[in-house]
Amino acid sequence: MRWLRAITARLRGSGVQERSYSGSQGEGSRRTALYDFHRDHGGKMVDFAGWSLPVQYKDSHVSSHLHTRLHCSLFDVSHMLQTRIHGKDRIAFIESLVVGDIAELKPNQGSLSLFTNDGGGIIDDLIVNNTSDGYLYVVSNAGCAEKDSAHMQNKLQEFRGRDVALEPVDCALLALQGPATADVLQAGLSDDLSKLTFMTGVTTSVFGISGCRVTRCGYTGEDGVEISVPANRVVELADRFLQNGEVKLAGLAARDSLRLEAGLCLYGNDIDETTSPVEATLVWTIGKRRRTAMDFPGASIIVPQIKGKVTRKRVGLTSTGPPARQHTPILNLEGRIIGEVTSGCPSPSLRVNVAMGYVEPEYAKTGTALRLDVRKKMVDGATCKMPFLPSKYYSIK
Repeated sequence: MRWLRAITARLRGSGVQERSYSGSQGEGSRRTALYDFHRDHGGKMVDFAGWSLPVQYKDSHVSSHLHTRLHCSLFDVSHMLQTRIHGKDRIAFIESLVVGDIAELKPNQGSLSLFTNDGGGIIDDLIVNNTSDGYLYVVSNAGCAEKDSAHMQNKLQEFRGRDVALEPVDCALLALQGPATADVLQAGLSDDLSKLTFMTGVTTSVFGISGCRVTRCGYTGEDGVEISVPANRVVELADRFLQNGEVKLAGLAARDSLRLEAGLCLYGNDIDETTSPVEATLVWTIGKRRRTAMDFPGASIIVPQIKGKVTRKRVGLTSTGPPARQHTPILNLEGRIIGEVTSGCPSPSLRVNVAMGYVEPEYAKTGTALRLDVRKKMVDGATCKMPFLPSKYYSIK
């Protein structure tokens, strides 16, 4: 239970509030189409971004985490905001909001991008997919859903008279993650999954369920897919996956520690509207054409930072002793505070403490020795290259 309390505490810092493990519905929380399914399978439910979701099941958080790394886990991510953008001006529309070069995406190719504000801060991170079906398929964070929807609707007013329209996607979303993903999913596809590389997708049938959007991506660092599936068929699909002995259910706790080992940001912890892409070491999301044109929100602030200076940089950290959590002060060896931890936990895979945070640029070099003030106790730490574990995203060799 110590692991669960620690993970839940970190999630609470990102808008998660723990509820009774009896699964009683929290006031104001929404239910995914898998809510009863989670309860029936022993899910311990918490409020997350206004949704009732399982933090874990009967297996411990560590067991669930390691099962994902070794086999395959199924996550309910239906709380994420899914949007289709239609019309011949859809690319111009989305590029007026994000930093990526969406025009260069090939059919059925996607990319991580960022909504930015005029001050150079990150409104949210999102995945933009250029489908071969004539629309953009966008997935963004549940905790920013209302903000993101309003942001896109406001921009739509500026495009009045142009050919662009927004369509909310009323589908469930499953994430199948781990090295066994390809074998598990291929049994339900007529398409050849080996042709679907990381950050590409296809609209297809999965185990006879039509109208599914399968994207090879995920939030764990492992090979995996996210499947947008009609909500009235999602229980059927989840049950079908669980018939394979390689697959187990996993919840928010495992998802959080897996993404941290993979060096992936959690919005609200590691990035927010006060963080620029350069500070967050996410410059790679900014298309070269977009940098030259400087035609995205906040470009006048962000682009000069790329070759200039910032006051802080996101880094990976390892440490000894008790693990560093969010808001833990980071100090240099002389005892001066030089930054702050944004996410941290004991790594189930590496059996060491891992974290990420922001430090002054001169301390960002990999291997720099630091100290962390963990509950008034100084522990030794050092900057570390991320991801902490090598990523295993699928590509054709």
